[in-house]
Amino acid sequence: MLTIWFDSHRRVQGLRNASSGPQLEGFAQELYRMGYARITARRHIRAAEHLAYWSSRQGFGEGPVNEQVIQRFGRHLKRCRCQGYGHTDRAELLRGARLFSAFLRAGDASGTRFAEPQMPDSPLIAAFVQWMRQHRGTGDSTLDNYKRPIRDLLARIGEDPGRLDVEGLRRFVLEKSHDCGWAATKTCTTALRMFLRFLIAEGRCAAELDAAVPTVAHWRLSALPRYLSCEEVDRVIASCDPTSAVGRRDRAILLLLARLGLRAGDIVQLRLEDIDWKGAWLSVTGKSRRKARLPLTQEVGQAVVDYLQGGRPRTDSDALFVRARAPFRAFANHCAVSVIVERALHRSGVKCPSRGAAHVLRHSAATSMLRHGASLQDIAAVLRHRSIDTTQIYAKVDVTTLGQIAQPWPGAQPC
Repeated sequence: MLTIWFDSHRRVQGLRNASSGPQLEGFAQELYRMGYARITARRHIRAAEHLAYWSSRQGFGEGPVNEQVIQRFGRHLKRCRCQGYGHTDRAELLRGARLFSAFLRAGDASGTRFAEPQMPDSPLIAAFVQWMRQHRGTGDSTLDNYKRPIRDLLARIGEDPGRLDVEGLRRFVLEKSHDCGWAATKTCTTALRMFLRFLIAEGRCAAELDAAVPTVAHWRLSALPRYLSCEEVDRVIASCDPTSAVGRRDRAILLLLARLGLRAGDIVQLRLEDIDWKGAWLSVTGKSRRKARLPLTQEVGQAVVDYLQGGRPRTDSDALFVRARAPFRAFANHCAVSVIVERALHRSGVKCPSRGAAHVLRHSAATSMLRHGASLQDIAAVLRHRSIDTTQIYAKVDVTTLGQIAQPWPGAQPC
C-alpha cells in the first residue's frame, strides 16, 4: 500500500525496511481506505515514521503509544534534531502521530480500522459521564455540551472537588455570563448542577452545594423568534453549487432545515435507513430520543437523491451526511451543520438575525407555515414540540391576525 502514496521505489523500500515497516504498511492501507488525499496521507505517514523512530530511541518502541507518549513526542518536536526529519508544522505532525497511535491501539496493524482520536477526558469527568449515562440516560451530545463548562471549572480547582465552595461557584457562573449569551449560560448552570449532584452522590463534596449555583434570569416567550423571509431562505439555498459534491450535500442539508424544520442535531443523527423512499417518509430521532416521522417532499427528496448519487463519498459510515474531506465519517456534532449554514448565508449576502444559524432556518420554516395558513397544532406536529405552549411564540409574528383582534388603547384617538 505504500506504493500508492509514494512514487520513489527507494522511499518505499526505506519505509518497509524500518523496524516499524509492517505497521507503516498497514497504516498506509488504512489511510487509503479512509479516503485521505495523497498529500495528507504522505504527511501522516511521515509523522508516523518520525514517531516510531523517536520512540525506539527513547527505549519504549515496543510499549503502547498512549497519550502520554504523544505529549512527550510533542515536546520533542519543539527541539527536534533528528537526522533526516525536516521541521514541518508541529500541529500536523501531532495529528498524524495520534492517528498512527490510534491505529496501533486498534490491535491488528495489517488493516484494522480506527477512528480519529480525541483528547481523553480526565478521570473525574469520565466518571461523571458514566454516572449520567447510567442514572439519567443522558445522550452523548448533551454530555459533550456539559463537559465544556466542567472542564473550565476543573482547570481552576484541579481534580480536587473538596475545593468547591459557594463563593467560587457563583463567581465562576458570573464570569461565564459575561462571556456568552443566555442559552450558553443556562447550559453552564445546568451542567454544574448535574456535576455537583454527581459529586454529592459519590460523597466527594458538601451536600446541597448544588443549590449554590445561581438561576439565570429569563422570561418565557419574552422575545420574538428570529427568522428569514421566504425570499432570503431561497437565496441561501440557491447559493449552493449543484455541480459540486459539497454543494449537493449542503443544499440537501439546507432544505431539510428550511422545509422540514429539523434541528442541527437531527441532521447529525440521520442515518441511511431513516429514509423510507417508497412511503416518502423521513424518520427523525429528536430530543430525549423521541422518534417521529416527517413527510419527505419532492424537493427535499430529490436533493437528498442528488447528494447520494453524485456527492456522498464512498464510506463505511451509515450516516446520511458525512464529511467532504477524509476521513469520511459523520459530523462530530451539530456545530458542523451550523458552519454549513453560516457559509451559505455569507455566500448569499443574507445577514443572520441571531446566533445559531441552523436554528434560524427552523424558525423561518415555522413562520412561513404560519403565514401560509397553517395552525399552531400543525406547526407543533412538524417541529415535534411536546406541548403547544412551546409553539405559541410563533403567534407573535403573525402581525396580520394579531391586528384583527387587537383592541384600541383606552383613551386613545382612533386613527
